[in-house]
Order: sequence, then C-alpha cells, then structure tokens
Amino acid sequence: MNPPYTVAQVLADTGPILLDFDGPICAVFATIPDHTVAAKLRRILAAYSVDIPTHIQAERDPLAVLRFTATIGCPKLTRQVEDELCAAELIAVDGAAPTPYAREVIVAAHEAGRPLAIVSNNSANAIRRYLDAHRLTRYIPTIIGRAHADPARMKPDPEPIKQAVRAVNAEPAMCVLVGDSVSDVNGGRAASVRTIGFANKPGKRRLLAAAGADAIIEGTDGMAELAVTLMRA
Repeated sequence: MNPPYTVAQVLADTGPILLDFDGPICAVFATIPDHTVAAKLRRILAAYSVDIPTHIQAERDPLAVLRFTATIGCPKLTRQVEDELCAAELIAVDGAAPTPYAREVIVAAHEAGRPLAIVSNNSANAIRRYLDAHRLTRYIPTIIGRAHADPARMKPDPEPIKQAVRAVNAEPAMCVLVGDSVSDVNGGRAASVRTIGFANKPGKRRLLAAAGADAIIEGTDGMAELAVTLMRA
C-alpha cells in the first residue's frame, strides 16, 4: 500500500510543521534501554501489590506501563509512576541519539519561515532539556508534551495536536505532523492535520500507510528526504 501523496505535495499544501520527538528528532532511550525504564515502573506497581497482566509484564515501552497504571483507578499511583517516568526521561535524553538529518529539517523549516512545534508523548521537560543541549531551542518555540499523570490524553488523542495547531496560529489543514508511529498518524487524522509517516524501522511503512499517512519517508536516513524537500520548496 502506497500513501496518496509525495512529501513534496504535502509540503506544498501546508505550512507549519509539527514534529514528534522520539523518532523524528532523536532516539530517547539510546543509552538507557526503554525496557529498563519499563521494568522500573513495574516495580512500583509490584510494591502496591498490583496484579500485572502478562502482556504488561513483557512490555518494553514505559508509556504502555503508564497507560496501564491509569486503568487501575488509583490516581496517587498513576502520579508516582508518571513522576518516575519523567525522572527517567530527563536522564535518558542526556544520552539520546540525534536522528540523522533532524537538525537539517528543523533549520530548513525555520529558514523557510515555517513555524515549528513539537507534539510528543514524552515529558515537556525532557524535550526542553534535549533542545537546550543540542542548541535547537531557538528554532522551536512550542512544545506540547505529555499531560501529567493523564495518559488518556496522549496521542492518538487529538487534543495535544490541536494545542500545537493553536499555538502556531494556523488552521489544522495547513499543518503537517511528522511522526514515526501509528498513534501519530491516527492522532493527526483525528485533529484534521496532514501527516508524514517516518518509517524508520522495517515493517513500519506498511503500518503507517494502512493508518492513512498522507506521505511516508523511509529508512534510518529518511529525514534527509524531508530536509531536501524543504530546502527546494
């Protein structure tokens, strides 16, 4: 299945660029494995004698553990797991691996006069820490991170994307969201923004296309195509 548009066509029809963080900008858990953080969150649940189902016991994604925690019905526990995840993300971004050509995308969009925003399921403080460390803060004034201890409001919920659209003072149809997950595409479609899927791992192209991404960039250097297209636009 191929997406209906090319990257050039999507960019020609849009202005502001909304970027997911973990994937399009960097690999957050490059030096601290995500499964290590997920295990740490599960230990908090175990301390509360929570019955953890098998699929959560095997889950590598700490965000999935957070989502599960919210279903238990104990706001105090959800806040504790959230706080632990926020602390882990702050440490992890110090060793995060920049995505190849992400910086070029950001600078090219800035130079083209396209407003930039980050819309992420990661914590805003971790995102700011990374941007500061990599001298990217001045390019991206808007950061919409994970709602604290309320994982139901993470993407694919469209509200954080709508917040970013309002922050860049644009109509949804004039914005494009670049993300590497089905939740990005689903959230973007629900928010009525265009979407470019970043298929940075084998098998993702099919999933992103099936979810309805308007265009797809592919491969570990996929952001290069986006950067070049922005420079030529």
